[in-house]
Amino acid sequence: MQPVRDVNTHFVLLASVLALGLVFEFVNGFHDAANAIATAVATRVLRPAQAVVMAGVLNFAGAVTGTAVATTVGKGLVDPHVVTQTTIAAGLVAGIGWDFFTWYLGMPTSSSHALLFGVLGAGVATGGFKAVLVSGVVKVGIGIGYSPLIALLAAGAIIVGLYWLFYRNPPARVTRVFGRLQLLSSMYMAFSHGGNDGQKTMGIMALALFAYGALGPAFYVPVWVMVVCACAMGAGTAAGGWRIVKTMGFRLTKLHPIDGFAAETAAATTIEIATRLGIPISTTHAINGAILGVGASKGMRWVRWSVARNIVTAWVLTLPACFGLGWGLMRLAAMLGL
Repeated sequence: MQPVRDVNTHFVLLASVLALGLVFEFVNGFHDAANAIATAVATRVLRPAQAVVMAGVLNFAGAVTGTAVATTVGKGLVDPHVVTQTTIAAGLVAGIGWDFFTWYLGMPTSSSHALLFGVLGAGVATGGFKAVLVSGVVKVGIGIGYSPLIALLAAGAIIVGLYWLFYRNPPARVTRVFGRLQLLSSMYMAFSHGGNDGQKTMGIMALALFAYGALGPAFYVPVWVMVVCACAMGAGTAAGGWRIVKTMGFRLTKLHPIDGFAAETAAATTIEIATRLGIPISTTHAINGAILGVGASKGMRWVRWSVARNIVTAWVLTLPACFGLGWGLMRLAAMLGL
C-alpha cells in the first residue's frame, strides 16, 4: 500500500497536468482562432465579434464528434507505459510557451505541432528514442506534408472552377452570392478545426489519466475530458487572436468572398478527412495552404511571398524548437527531482 503522502503527490501532479492541458486548449483556441475566422473577417462577410462567437460555438461542436485523433495522440505517439506526469507536463509547457511566443510575433504557426513535438521531446528525455512509437510519428509526418499541399491544390482547383462558372456574372452579384455562401464555409471551417485540434489535448489528458491509473488497463478518452476540452477551446477561440487574423486574412493575399469560400471549403474538407482517419494535422497549415492556393491561382503577383516565406520558416522552426523545449524541460525536471 502506497503512503498517503505519495498518493497525494501523484494526485496533485495529475491535477496539475490536467490543468495545463486545459490551459493549452484555451491557448490553442486563442492562437488558432484565425484558422476559422480570418477569411470571413478579411472579406467582411462577418464582423469580428460575430466571427469569434460563431467559431467558438462550432469549435465546441466539432471537438465532441469523435476520438480518432485523440487516440492517435494519446497512445500512438509515445509509449503510454513509459511516460510520467512530468513528461506530459513538460510537453504541454513547451507547446504553451511556443504558442505565446509566436502569437506575440503574429505568426500563424501550428499549435498542434508545438504540442506533439513538445511531448515527443519530453518522451525521449524520459525513456530514450525507444519510447517513441514509429507508427504514430509516421501519421504525424503524413499530416505535416498532407495538410498544406492538398489544401493548396484543392483551393486552387475550386477557385478556378468557380471563376469559370461565374465569369459572365456581374462582380456585385458574385460578391453578394458568395457573401452568403461564405457564412456556411466559415461554419464548416470552425467545425472541422474543433474536430481535429480539439482532440489533440483530449488525447494528452487521457494519457495523463492512463499514466495515473485512472482509466484501468485500456486506454480511452472519457466523455468528461471531451466536454471540458471542447469548452476550453471554444472559450479560447471566442477570446480571439487578432495579430494572427491580420497576418492570415489581410497580409498574405487579397481576398474576396468567393476566394474565402474556396479557401475555407478546401481547408475544412482536408481537415475533416484527416480527422476521420485519425491523422493529427495542422489546421493552421491547411488554411494557410488554401489561402496560398487561391492567391496563386490568380497569378504569382497576387501573393505576398515574403509573408508566405516567413510563415513557412516559422512552421519549420516549430518542430525542432518544441522538441528541444520538451526535452530540455524534462531534463530540468529530472535534475530537480520532479
